[in-house]
Amino acid sequence: MKLWVNGGLHDADAARVSVLDHGLTVGDGVFETLKAVDGRPFAMEPHLDRLTRSARGLGLPDPDLDEVRRACAAVLEANPMPLGRLRVTYTGGLSPLGSDRGDTGPTLVVALGETSRRPDSTAVITVPWTRNERGALAGLKTTSYAENVVALAKAHERGASEALFANTVGQLCEGTGSNVFVVLDGQLHTPPLASGCLAGITRALTVEWTGAQETELPMDVLERADEIFLTSTLRDVQAVHRVDGRELPGAPGPVTAKAMRIFAERAAQM
Repeated sequence: MKLWVNGGLHDADAARVSVLDHGLTVGDGVFETLKAVDGRPFAMEPHLDRLTRSARGLGLPDPDLDEVRRACAAVLEANPMPLGRLRVTYTGGLSPLGSDRGDTGPTLVVALGETSRRPDSTAVITVPWTRNERGALAGLKTTSYAENVVALAKAHERGASEALFANTVGQLCEGTGSNVFVVLDGQLHTPPLASGCLAGITRALTVEWTGAQETELPMDVLERADEIFLTSTLRDVQAVHRVDGRELPGAPGPVTAKAMRIFAERAAQM
């Protein structure tokens, strides 16, 4: 396996980032995960746009997107695989210990890992912790991911693949690495960005292609929704067959199945 680190390809066992990198010491970094099918990254430009937005949100300099494109192309060429998880990580770089950022410039790492197609449906849980829709990191895809690690571990303990958060006012927000959609009386809804959720690339495409409404939703909507599904880069559109102790028999339901079909057809044309 070869990775791109700060300007060139390196063997995975020889690739190095300083132990004083701000992304490691204080989580001062942003990232993007892209699906790569037979060496072709899906929806690269929207992902790069979001990488820049997230970097600006942290006060990092804009990434050199031409370099990011070259790095992604080099990593994909060096590591052929049918389905891959391509990760771009961009951090504050070498810095003093503490919260102050150094002046040596950012770190760029691009890595690729093989993955497999997700099942058509999955189980999720809700967790007692909240997303802060008014926090400094709201809506940014940063490397400060520890609360997602904790919540996802809790989901795995309970036989689920994802955990769903409310925000500070009790509204449905998002998963640890996914956006959530619900079906009420045949109509498709997803939380608005003002809820504090990430502006998912797959979420945006699903809203555009299905006509889903952005709606403020209380958490108890999960107890009465006719159908629920998740979206993310590697899930695409994935039905939910269980939320906590509630089963949703027959998942994917008709609205979800239609959304899955539409997404697959439209994505194949991109």
